Amino acid sequence: MSISTGRGDEGQTDLLFSRRVAKTHPRVIACGEVDELNTWLGVVRASAPPAALLEVLDGMQQRLVGLMGELATQQADRELYAEKGYRQILGEDVQWLEAIIQEAECEKGIRFRGWARPGEAGVMGAAWLDIARSVCRRAERSTWMIEAEEAEGLKYPRLFLNRLSDALWLLARDGERVE
Repeated sequence: MSISTGRGDEGQTDLLFSRRVAKTHPRVIACGEVDELNTWLGVVRASAPPAALLEVLDGMQQRLVGLMGELATQQADRELYAEKGYRQILGEDVQWLEAIIQEAECEKGIRFRGWARPGEAGVMGAAWLDIARSVCRRAERSTWMIEAEEAEGLKYPRLFLNRLSDALWLLARDGERVE
C-alpha cells in the first residue's frame, strides 16, 4: 500500500476505525503535535545520549505512539480501541514520569531556580530536549481543545503530557544524562 493515497486532497483525513474528519479537527492537530514531539525525542536519541537517557527516551516514545492512537480514536470508538489491545496511557504511565521527576529533583538536586536559557550549557542534546519540552506543552494545550464530550478518556493522556514536559525540562538541566 502506498503512503500517497490522495484521500486527503479535499481537506479530510482518517482517524482510527474508518472515521473521517477535517484536517483542522482538534484531534488531528493534537495528534500532529504529539507526532512532532516524538520526532524531537528522536533527534535527542540520534545524538548518542548515555544509555540511561536512551532508555528513558525509548519509554517516552513508546507511550507517545499509544497516545497518538488514543487521540486518533473518537469517543464512540474508545471501547473498540481497548478491545483491540492498543496501547493506552494509564495512571501507571503518569507515575513512571513522576518517578523520573522525583529522581531528578530529590536524588540529583535539580530544581527550578528561575527561567532556564535553552542552549546555555552548550549541549545539543539538552537544547533539543528543551525544544521537545516546548512542543510537549503545545501538544498538551491541544488536547484541552478537544471538546468535553469528545475528550472523555483523555484524563491520563493530559496528565501524562503535563508531567512529560516537566520531566523534559529536568532532563535538559541534567548534564550527566545529556552530555
